[in-house]
Amino acid sequence: MSAPGPRPVGIDDHLERVRSGLDRVEARDAFDAASHGEALLVDIRYAALRERDGLIPGALVVERNELEWRLDPRGSHRAPEATGHDLRVVVVCNEGYASSLAAASLHQLGLHRATDLVGGFQAWRAAGLPVTEA
Repeated sequence: MSAPGPRPVGIDDHLERVRSGLDRVEARDAFDAASHGEALLVDIRYAALRERDGLIPGALVVERNELEWRLDPRGSHRAPEATGHDLRVVVVCNEGYASSLAAASLHQLGLHRATDLVGGFQAWRAAGLPVTEA
């Protein structure tokens, strides 16, 4: 007889737990930080959403399934922007859910300043911040 595994956790509880470990940022704060070179915005939305809604100027586009490989400063497939574990990364998804989970995954790689954008790209656009066509 095998020992019981960990107690299952629902996604809502998991998301709440993950977010409690993040210093999540609002759209205007993310814009200011990126504008001053204090944060790297990373857009993990899939191509169809980027084509439909546009892009955040200056954001690094990395599909979610490549995120850890591209942002690991020690990785052989890292993006040039992945300069170190102290890099402040603000992950952007469409509405701010997948980005929380992605930022938590980056924390596990040692990117302790990784966080995400509250409300995602939709909050960015609603705040009237710059968007360009894909």
